[in-house]
Amino acid sequence: MMIRMVENGVGKGEGEGVGGAGHGPEEERLERTRTGGIWVSVVVAVIVLVFLLVFIVQNSDSVTVHFLWLAGNLPLGVAMIFAVLAGALLVALVGTARILQLRRSAKHRLRKPE
Repeated sequence: MMIRMVENGVGKGEGEGVGGAGHGPEEERLERTRTGGIWVSVVVAVIVLVFLLVFIVQNSDSVTVHFLWLAGNLPLGVAMIFAVLAGALLVALVGTARILQLRRSAKHRLRKPE
C-alpha cells in the first residue's frame, strides 16, 4: 500500500483531488461485505420504523373503519398502516404468482428439445 503526503499542492499526480486524495494504482480499496450490507439495511429499517412511529403517534385520532359486514374503531394511523400492509400483501401475492408462472414456463422449455 502506498502512502503519500502532499503539502501545498506538491506531489499531486493525475487523478488526485484536492489534497492528493485520489486512488492510485497501488492503493488498497476495501471490498463490500454481506455484513456491511446488513448493517446498512438495519440502519435504514430503524429510520423507517422511527418515521412510522411518528406517523402513528401524530395520527392517533380514533376513526370508525367499516369492512364488509364488520365495523370497529381504530386510531387513524394504525388503520392507514393496515391499509398499506394489505396493499403490499396483494402486490406480493400477484408478484409471486407471476414468478411461479415464469419458472414453470422455463422448466417446460428446458424439457422440450427443439
